[in-house]
Amino acid sequence: MAKKSKPSRPLTIDLPTSLIEKIELCRRGSGFASNSEVVRAAISEFDFATCRPEQEQHRQISVRIAPEQRAALQRYSRQKDVSVGELLRMAIDALTTRKSRRR
Repeated sequence: MAKKSKPSRPLTIDLPTSLIEKIELCRRGSGFASNSEVVRAAISEFDFATCRPEQEQHRQISVRIAPEQRAALQRYSRQKDVSVGELLRMAIDALTTRKSRRR
């Protein structure tokens, strides 16, 4: 007697819009019927055993900022729908990039 396969369950993943657009382009250009088919094909064809994901090490630091800056970060975080940490990473990266160009 053949073994019945269990029905698949939805897998919810957070993807950047640019990657979702690539999935949709691939679907239309390659004849896939759904985004799920594109993802299943990607999983079946990708060599997970030898891949080396880029992982930047993170470390927490504590800093003191003015209450006005904290309030502004929280306000922008809500407006932009991103974390305060993401806003800080952007601001620090922009500052350090500008400072390094001046040297």
